[in-house]
Amino acid sequence: MPRSVNNVASRARRKRILKLAKGFFGRKKNVWTVAKNAVEKGLGYAYRDRKQKKREFRAVWIARINAGARLHGLSYSELMGKLKKSNIDLNRKVLADLAMNHPAAFEAVVKKVK
Repeated sequence: MPRSVNNVASRARRKRILKLAKGFFGRKKNVWTVAKNAVEKGLGYAYRDRKQKKREFRAVWIARINAGARLHGLSYSELMGKLKKSNIDLNRKVLADLAMNHPAAFEAVVKKVK
């Protein structure tokens, strides 16, 4: 019995990987084995960095809140402690936006907790 080769599926699999490798430099974009390794590594980084992005944004928000709080004579930790005590449930993303784009609103929040 002749050997059956599913060329359609294997071609589709290679095309899918090479499509993901579009924009890579040199052989990474058009040589199957090199492209496959580069795409796998890239997808791994993408998965990892979707998590890291969240951590990095939290650090940015904290820095912005701290800068805004210090303008009003408080440190970041003092402000967050007082917010918690006075049952004001604003997350860091919102507080950072207020501190940066709406200083009057941020000042009102700070005065409320002082």
